[in-house]
Amino acid sequence: MKVSIGIKSDPIQNRYSYEWLFKLMKELEVPFLQLGGFLELPLMEEGFFLDLREKAQKHGIRIKSLFSTYRILGGLFNGDPYFEKAARRMFEQYIHVGSLLGADYVGVNAGPVYLDKMEHKQEGILGFFIHMQELMKLAKEKGLKGLELEVMSCTAEFPSTPEEIDFFMQFFNRYHGEHIESTVPVYLLGDVSHGFVDRNETLIYTNYEIFEHSIPYMSEFHFKNTDSIYHTTFGFSPGEKEHGCVDLARIRQIIDANDDRWPVYETTGYLEHPGPKFGRDYSDYKLKNMLEESIMEIKKYF
Repeated sequence: MKVSIGIKSDPIQNRYSYEWLFKLMKELEVPFLQLGGFLELPLMEEGFFLDLREKAQKHGIRIKSLFSTYRILGGLFNGDPYFEKAARRMFEQYIHVGSLLGADYVGVNAGPVYLDKMEHKQEGILGFFIHMQELMKLAKEKGLKGLELEVMSCTAEFPSTPEEIDFFMQFFNRYHGEHIESTVPVYLLGDVSHGFVDRNETLIYTNYEIFEHSIPYMSEFHFKNTDSIYHTTFGFSPGEKEHGCVDLARIRQIIDANDDRWPVYETTGYLEHPGPKFGRDYSDYKLKNMLEESIMEIKKYF
C-alpha cells in the first residue's frame, strides 16, 4: 500500500493564512492537504475555493479532500426537523465545495444522537442511511471519487465499534453495488488514535484494533497522538511522545500486513494536530515547530 503524507488545515484557522501553510508544506515536501471545515464555509462564494485551489497548486500542493467541521451534521441523527434540514443543506454544500476544490473525497463526522435521547439511536441511523443514499448520488454528479465517514470513539457517535463499522459499511457497499453507475462509494476515514473506552474508563477496543478492523473500508486516515484512554490529542514531537500511546512503527506494520485488504490502491494519512493554545502571543507562534516536528517523526515510518 502506497501511503502519502498530508496535513489537515485545522490548526491554522484564524491563526495563519493558507499561503503560510502551503509554503510550510512545500518546505516539508508534504504534497496533500485535507481542508478542514470552518464556520463560514457554507456561506462562502465559489470564487474563494477556486482561488484557494489555484494558490495551493502554485505551491505544488493538491487539496485532496475536504472534511466537515466537527459534529455540524448532528441534525441527521437528533430527530429535530429543523436541524435535519440544516445539516442536509450543509452536507450538500460541502460536496459542492469539494468539487470546486478538485478533491477526491468529502469526509464527515456523521454527528451524535443526544445522550438524553439514546432510545432514538436506531431511528437516527435509519434517517442517516436515507440521506446518504441521496448524497452518494449527488457526489457522483459532482465528480467526487467517494464520501468518507470518520470512525469515532463514543457510543453516541457513529460508527465507533467494529460491529457498527461492519453494519454501516456493509449497508453502503451493498447500496453502491446496486447503483454503481449513479453513486460513489462510501469509505471510512480512519484515525490511528481512535479506540473505544466505556464510561468506567475500561478499555474495550484499542486504537490498533479499530484501525485494523477499518482497513477493508478505509480510503484515508488521520495521524495524531493521544493518551491511554483517548482523552486528549496532540502530535509526535519528542515531548508529546513521552505521554502518547500511538506507536507509528506499529501502525506501519498494520498497514503493511493488511496490504491486500484496502479498498483503494493508495491512501493518504493527514497530520491532524490541534495546535497550541489559541490566541496567545506566547503560544500561537509555536505552531510551525509543532507541525515540523510531527511531520518529521511520521516520515521516519512513512
